[in-house]
Amino acid sequence: MNRHPFGKTGASVSVIGQGTWYLDHGDRKRAIAALQRGLDLGMTHIDTAEMYGDAELVIADAITGRRDEVFLVSKVLPSNASRRGTITACERSLKRLKTDSLDCYLLHWRGSYALEDTVAAFEELVSSGKIKSWGVSNFDADDLDEILAVSGEGKVACNQVLYHLKERAIEHAVIPWCERHGVAVVAYSPFGHDDFPDDRSKGGAVLARIAQARRATPRQVALSFLTRATTVFAIPKASSAEHAGENAAAGDLVLTKEEILALDAAFPRGPKPRSLPML
Repeated sequence: MNRHPFGKTGASVSVIGQGTWYLDHGDRKRAIAALQRGLDLGMTHIDTAEMYGDAELVIADAITGRRDEVFLVSKVLPSNASRRGTITACERSLKRLKTDSLDCYLLHWRGSYALEDTVAAFEELVSSGKIKSWGVSNFDADDLDEILAVSGEGKVACNQVLYHLKERAIEHAVIPWCERHGVAVVAYSPFGHDDFPDDRSKGGAVLARIAQARRATPRQVALSFLTRATTVFAIPKASSAEHAGENAAAGDLVLTKEEILALDAAFPRGPKPRSLPML
C-alpha cells in the first residue's frame, strides 16, 4: 500500500483508506470484518463522522487492540460547530470510538457558525491532546481562502470532497489550491453514488480495457486514476472483506501516462461549476 504525507501533519497515510458512510446499515459482523481486512492490507486511514449513525460504534469494535495502526478521522456537523459545541461533539465521538484522541477532526461542511469559533475549538482540542490535527470537508477554493485567513498557513490538514470519474470539479480550483498550501485532498464516494461507469458505456469500455490489460478491476483502475497526484487520497467504503481486498489492491497500482490520458479523455472534467458538488 502506497503511503503519502498527509498535508503538513507529519503523518504518512495510506493512499487508499476506508469510508464508513452507511456502514451501520448492513450486517455488523460483516462490516467489522471488512474494516479489519482493510487494516490487514494497509488501509489504515479510517474516516467517519457523527452524522454517520452508529458507524463510530462499529469502528470502535473493529479497531479494538489495533488503535495504534489507525489514522482515525471523524467530523463535526455544522449545526454543532460553535466553539463549545465542537468540543462537546468531539468528546462524544471519542467516547463512541473508545479512544482518547483523533488523528484528524473535520468540519463536515460550512454552516452558520463563524469559522473563527470552529477553528478556536479545533485549536483547543489540539492543545488538550484530543485531536492531533484538523481539517474541513466540502470546502470550495473561496471557503478555503476564508479559513486560511482565520487559521494561518499550515493548520488546515485536509479538505475532504466529492471526487470520482464522473465528477472532477475539484480539479479546477480545489486541488490546485490544496497543492499550493500543502493541504491533503481526500476523495469521498470515489465510485460515485450508485453510478459507477458501466462497461457498455463509452467511458466504461475504456476503463474495462485498461483494467484487463493491467490484470486489475475497473474499480482499482478508477482509484488509481483519482489518486494519481500525491496530494490526493481516497476513502471508498467496503461492505465485505472481499470488497476491502479489491480496494486495497489499488493502493500500489500506478497507471502509465498513456492510461491516464485515455481516462482523462474518456471522463472529461467539464467546465468549472458555479458551486462545489457535494453529497
